[in-house]
Amino acid sequence: MSEVATTEPPGMATKPAQTSEVILITGISGSGKSVALHALEDAGYFCVDNLPPELLRDFIRLEHDRFAHRVAVAVDVRTATSLPHLLPLINELRNEGLRIRAIFLDASNDALVRRYSETRRPHPLSAGPAGGEGNRALFDAIRLERELLADLREASTVIDTSQLRPALLRSWVRSLVGAHASALTLVFESFAFKHGVPLDADYVFDVRVLPNPHYVRELRPLTGRDAPVVAYLEQQPEVREMFQQIDRFLERWLPAFEEDQRSYLTVAVGCTGGQHRSVYGVEWLAQRFASRYATLVRHRELDARD
Repeated sequence: MSEVATTEPPGMATKPAQTSEVILITGISGSGKSVALHALEDAGYFCVDNLPPELLRDFIRLEHDRFAHRVAVAVDVRTATSLPHLLPLINELRNEGLRIRAIFLDASNDALVRRYSETRRPHPLSAGPAGGEGNRALFDAIRLERELLADLREASTVIDTSQLRPALLRSWVRSLVGAHASALTLVFESFAFKHGVPLDADYVFDVRVLPNPHYVRELRPLTGRDAPVVAYLEQQPEVREMFQQIDRFLERWLPAFEEDQRSYLTVAVGCTGGQHRSVYGVEWLAQRFASRYATLVRHRELDARD
């Protein structure tokens, strides 16, 4: 990074040149940061991996002069000694008028262990403390990394990659950065409880108590986006009642999230198989809020089939 430099005298405070937006990719090692960064690179962003946080301000200024608008940076635990300074720096840059969209990639411990086993690569924190003996076990390294990144995770939009193929992760990242960022963006996600609750969910609603189209033979192969399933569910009074209650709950509390300057809120709706009831509910809720908020729709189990 020898090309990164400032022209101001030492000690002089400077503001970064204005870009349209900077995408900051962070997350747990093994959760897919390289895949996400490559997706942004393919979408026309100028990308850099593992940038030390203390160089972020100068890098943004330098790349603005050359590339003007589309910049993405990946920062991870390999720069652990600088991580405590990253979140304050992000807040400082935002206060100076720079739009930074932080995306945090996460995955379950089981998924991370499986990926490390498949790639046979060591975890960045597997080496023991400086001056110590031996290495950390993988679970211990993952736990330490979660502790180091906990504050950054809270301040970012989280994507759970536990069950995402690389192609689907690339699609989700592109849709996320393409969403209008001037106000709260709602992400509605359907999922199957049998495959686990999404780690990125802010709210989780369980609709397994509702009548299940799976037990209607002609509806079983269809999904909650198909007209016969929609018609079946809309004939059930309890379906209408539950989703109206969820609608009222969100209506009541979304203004509080806007006042708290949240950029994204993920609402997850789960059923047994992630095919009928949760899919219908996500589509219904997204339609209800689309006129007032930027909305993204994810169907974790259905998308994984495509």
